This record gives sequence, structure tokens and C-alpha cells, in this order.
Amino acid sequence: MLGRLNEDQRQLILTGLPALVASLLAWTAFIGVGQTPLLRATGLALAVMGMTMALRRMGAALAITGGLALAFSPTFWSQTGGGASIGPATTVVALVAAVIAAGAFVYIRRHPYIALGIGVVVFAVIFWSQIGTPRSLRLTGLLTTWTLFLLVDALLKSNPRPEEAPPVPIEAQHSLGLLILLFVGVLNDPLFVLLAPAVIIGLWLSWTPLPTWFWVALAVVVVIGIRGVLVTYIDPTWWRFSADEALRQNLQFPYITADGWRSGARWVDLLELIMRQFTPIGAVLSIFGLARLARWYPVLGVVSMIAYGSYTLFGLVYFGADREILLLPMSIIQVIWLTYAVYSFSHWLQKTLDSSEYRARALASGVYVLLPLYLFLFVSGIV
Repeated sequence: MLGRLNEDQRQLILTGLPALVASLLAWTAFIGVGQTPLLRATGLALAVMGMTMALRRMGAALAITGGLALAFSPTFWSQTGGGASIGPATTVVALVAAVIAAGAFVYIRRHPYIALGIGVVVFAVIFWSQIGTPRSLRLTGLLTTWTLFLLVDALLKSNPRPEEAPPVPIEAQHSLGLLILLFVGVLNDPLFVLLAPAVIIGLWLSWTPLPTWFWVALAVVVVIGIRGVLVTYIDPTWWRFSADEALRQNLQFPYITADGWRSGARWVDLLELIMRQFTPIGAVLSIFGLARLARWYPVLGVVSMIAYGSYTLFGLVYFGADREILLLPMSIIQVIWLTYAVYSFSHWLQKTLDSSEYRARALASGVYVLLPLYLFLFVSGIV
């Protein structure tokens, strides 16, 4: 089959293979070990696929490993399980298969990201109608990974390193895809609007002229999201409540406090939450990865920091019991930094050992794979 395709089409298929491998491995673990219903496991696996696609430029092995690191991180894994599926599973699977088949056709023919975007949005609608609920955390994870994939891909094309390729304007499939995903995400949970500053600045720094109607539509989505946050996460009584007093009384309430960001204990607690996802070593490596990313791809580094910072601020001021789950986008962004740290390490090995790029990447990937392996053993209760 590959022999009948041109070079660009073959490259597209080879680009997508690591994402398919990672999502299938994760899907098998979600169902076999996590005892997750079929549709729910598929939604989680599609989130892993989006994560792997966002990492693909760092190499197939690192992309697969990074995708699995997200899949087996404690917060992401907590979304597995759930007992029996709800709704007509056969019909749902048939619809999903039809979407995948149609998307694959368009993927091979002409516009791969449009096909993938349509597939994700349609699956989100199916998922939402069958087992999702308003503020579905699993749907938020799915939409976050694909939003970051489109954003990363757009910024790497519009702001590449000088020796890689000349900068090119982003395509309509990127801008429209980001708008659609942001809209669906805000409809699901208004907190998704926290990604809006990163998306807006990323589009602005892509130096691509966008029509006025696009910015108006984006502004409407942002206003809808902000209004939703004000209604859902802010209560006048708890807004004025002291964060330190809430900590002393060990209170949990699904609202924001105005002074939560000034509490030192909240910063410590948030740092502990971050380190629990990928171990303290992984947390340190992610900081190194951010530093290298900001050095070689400054626009992507700035945009990812803005997205991470938005959720960091929310994590400091929000006192709900579901805080760790709502901060899942932080883990998704952290995987990008962590994987880039290992990618930079492979380049250092190549120069230090005067070795081939293949051997250096193989060695770095061999070390990196220990992280998802450890996380899997941890979340499955083996260690």
C-alpha cells in the first residue's frame, strides 16, 4: 500500500504510526489492567494519541515513551475504571469506526490535521452523549492534548530554528482547529478557557494574518469561558475566605479564594502534586527541558509557560477536592518539557561520545522508558 503513495503521503503515515502504537498500548492497559469500559478507554487512548503526536518531532521512540508516561501518570490513570459502559456500545463503536475510516481517507489524501480534528470533535460529541457529563474530566484531557498538538505543530512551522527550515505561515487547519477545540472544550468545562491566553499569544506570534471574523469568534469563546468560570468556580462567600484559615481547618470547597496564591503552604502543596506525577527526578528534568526549549524554540517555550502558569494560578486558589484532576493539563504540558529534556540529553550524548544520532537516541530512549514502566507498576499496585 505504501508503494502506491507519494513521498508526502508516506511521510504522513510514518508520522502517525508512533501515535497509533502508543494509543494502542495505552488502550490495552486501560482495558486489561484499569478495567475501563470500551468507549471510555478509547477516549483516554485518543488523548494519548494526541500527546504522542505533539511529541513526534523529537523522534518516534521518545514520542511513544512520552505518550505512555502521560497515560500512566497517577492523575491520568485515575480516570480509568468505571464499571460497565452506558449506552448502545455496538452503535457507538460503529460510529467511531466510521469516523476513523473517514478521517484516515482524508488523512492520506490531502488534509491530515483537518481529518484528525474532525475525528476528535465527532468522537467528543459521541463520548459526551453516551457517558460524558457536563465538565467531563476525560473529555477535557482529550481536548487538551489535541489542542496542544495543533499549537505545537503550528509554532514549530511558523517559528522554526534557522537551520531547520524557513518560517511559514500557519495553515487554516491549525487556526480553525484551535478555535473549534477551544469552543468544544469551553462548552464542556469553562475552565478550558485557561488555555486561551496561550492559544491567543501563540497565534499572534505565528505572524500569520487572520481574518477579523476569526478574532471575533475567538473573543466570543473566551467571553463564554470567563462567564462560565465566574458562575461555576467563584462564590462571594468563599472568594473572601482566608486561604490560610481554610488550610488550618482542612476545608475543601469547589470554589476559588482570592488570596490563595499568597499562601506559602499552597505553593508547597502544589509542588508536591507536580512531583507525584512523574517523580521528583522527572520534575527536575522537566525544568531542564523547559530551559532548553525556551533557548532553542523561544516562542514555544513562552507559550507553554503561559499555559502552565494559567493552571498553576488556578491550582493555588482553588480548594476543591477535584483539584488534582482539574490540573491534568499541567501534566500534559510537563510531558512536553520532560520529553524535550531527554531529547536534549540525546544530543549531548551524541556530541560527548562522538556517537551516531541513532545510538544516542536509542540510549536516551532506553533510559526514558524506565519512567512509564515505573509509573505503570506504581499505578497498577505492583510497586
